[in-house]
Amino acid sequence: MKLVDKVAIVTGATQGIGLACAARLVAEGARVMLVDIKPEGEQAAQQLGGAARFFAADVSQKADVDAMIAATLEAFGHIDILVNNVGVTHAADFLDLDESDFDRVLRINLKSMFLCGQAAAREMVKRQSGSIINMSSVNSELAIPNQVPYVVSKGGVNQLTKVMALNLAPHGIRVNGIGPGTILTELAKKAVLGSPEARHTILSRTPLGRCGEPEEVAAIAAFLASDDASYMTGQTIYADGGRLALNYTVPVKQ
Repeated sequence: MKLVDKVAIVTGATQGIGLACAARLVAEGARVMLVDIKPEGEQAAQQLGGAARFFAADVSQKADVDAMIAATLEAFGHIDILVNNVGVTHAADFLDLDESDFDRVLRINLKSMFLCGQAAAREMVKRQSGSIINMSSVNSELAIPNQVPYVVSKGGVNQLTKVMALNLAPHGIRVNGIGPGTILTELAKKAVLGSPEARHTILSRTPLGRCGEPEEVAAIAAFLASDDASYMTGQTIYADGGRLALNYTVPVKQ
């Protein structure tokens, strides 16, 4: 186990990639605070055993973030790892997008990572060590026409990762990102895999010929959180089945 005696916070942890990350960190020996706005997180934490706790919070709000940090310190004593995973999408054409929806997605997807990263880093500085992992996306580099705020937010996440890494390096705190392609989460199933035609489109641009699993992203998070990645900071690792390297479509098995 790579993370014995480490304490982690995972946001957006009730399902999908967040829950998979929390489970993998627990399996690697960490104690983990699962954080989500959804109350189902309590059940998720119970399923992970005594090394997991749940805290309900809207991490786009500073007061909730401060309370999350306080609850984690009370439960576990310190903070070594933060997985900034919370995120939402909103589909609308550019000309039809409401300002309120643009602001909401940016607040949840980007501002939350600033707030959580800053608050956790202030605790990590005390120990002169730590690892922060920001969940980005291939859509930080690519664009989907009707996912305007999501694409913008993920581009911002990549730059936030870099500037955090540079600022926090003197304190022994590493900051890296993960950019998943299409992962088989509930969010992806609703947003981009809602029909056979949509599935065909996704697989036609995925050289490995399949979608990813949340556990495959969680494995990267565990690596970045561990000393195996001790000389990595300011990087974003793309778990995308080869999509970003592709400039043409590939045949899809029917």
